[in-house]
Amino acid sequence: MLILTRKLGERITIGDDITITLLEIKGSQVKLGIEAPQSISIHRQEIYEKIRKENLNSSEVSASDLSEATSIFHINRSKDK
Repeated sequence: MLILTRKLGERITIGDDITITLLEIKGSQVKLGIEAPQSISIHRQEIYEKIRKENLNSSEVSASDLSEATSIFHINRSKDK
């Protein structure tokens, strides 16, 4: 992990096309501005984890779903003959 100290208004550059600017410091919170290409997704960590979990859940196939899909496939194949 790279740890940097920045003052208000100072920036951090990541690669050629991502810039992070320290916009505001209020108590224990900081406000960051992030400039990046639209093709790069930027999320708070807790949102990223929810998206990742949803993607994993949606890719799972239950035994009953598989059984139903198999029976539909067999019905459609027998109609084609």
